[in-house]
Amino acid sequence: MSDAEPISWDHLKTRRPGDAERAALRATLIDRALAVRQNGWDDYRTVWTTGEQAGVAYLLQDTAVLEELEEHEGSVLTRFAGELYGFNGARKDIESGLVGTQEWFATTRKELNTRSPGSTD
Repeated sequence: MSDAEPISWDHLKTRRPGDAERAALRATLIDRALAVRQNGWDDYRTVWTTGEQAGVAYLLQDTAVLEELEEHEGSVLTRFAGELYGFNGARKDIESGLVGTQEWFATTRKELNTRSPGSTD
């Protein structure tokens, strides 16, 4: 057995991402979604994590990719709630039915669609 101290995750529980972090996440997802629309998925499947792929697929409303990843709306929204609001904020958003995270994705999807000709809203 190791004499190492147990790892404390408490600092993550109090972490609360700010507007700049959410804006950076939005920009990243939009850039990736635009890349997928232009180039298809093949170049990115081995580069992006499953969670990253699921977020882009959800943004693009690509149900086929979500099925391949064995992801569904609830799993994607729950994952991103943590990224958007931190541990405690995500718990509150989950308890309220992930309304904040859904709104964030809806706004992100609208922005994506303004930047991508021929897309659907």
